[in-house]
Amino acid sequence: MSSAAAKLQSIPFLTDKNNPIGWCVQGSIEFAADSRRLVQRCTKPDAKEFKKIAVACAIGFSIMGFIGYTVKLVFIPINNIIVGGQ
Repeated sequence: MSSAAAKLQSIPFLTDKNNPIGWCVQGSIEFAADSRRLVQRCTKPDAKEFKKIAVACAIGFSIMGFIGYTVKLVFIPINNIIVGGQ
């Protein structure tokens, strides 16, 4: 057991999840452990996987841009009718 863990165990309200301070401390410790585990398991994508992700993102951006342009194109005349453009 490390000295930090031993110090933490010696202060009981920091390890009690029913105590608000203990809830924050224990939540932080669990988050740090989960984050460390995630980073250790992550791997850098190879060129093929990176290209696949980049293409998927580009297609998504294009679709969202087209939808935004279409909505804007449709609502400009509708807005002019409602407001009574000059």
